[in-house]
Amino acid sequence: MTTTAAHRERLHVPLRWWVQGTMLVATLWLALVVAIPGHIAWSVTAVCLLLLAAFFARYGGVEVRVEDGELRVGRAHIAAQHLGPAVALDAEQTRRTAGVEADARAYLVLRPYLDRAVRLRIDDPVDPAPYWLIATRDPDGLAAAINAML
Repeated sequence: MTTTAAHRERLHVPLRWWVQGTMLVATLWLALVVAIPGHIAWSVTAVCLLLLAAFFARYGGVEVRVEDGELRVGRAHIAAQHLGPAVALDAEQTRRTAGVEADARAYLVLRPYLDRAVRLRIDDPVDPAPYWLIATRDPDGLAAAINAML
């Protein structure tokens, strides 16, 4: 049996983060190469580049997926019967919902490079989270996929 996702996206870090991170490591290399032997400077730089790439891949590797009656966000997942309606938020609504109007019990998957999100109510009496707030590049598409699943 094959399944198709109603919505699937990966929250990749933007290209500018890769450029800025690489420039930071290049600056580190420049500071090291004049102070210590070259092979050590190159080794430290290579380790720093690997750590940077691992961090960006892990941080940007969160997948948001709606399929088979389930919502998956990273390692978290919840069945459709425990979901309330999903609402696509614009940048200002997202800022307020994640800030001054936030509930400390909410499950948040936010990224600083994404300014829009989807808020969905949780209708599971066992779950302490009243809602999930999920950052996305396509809030209308994600909300529509969740609502179609309900």
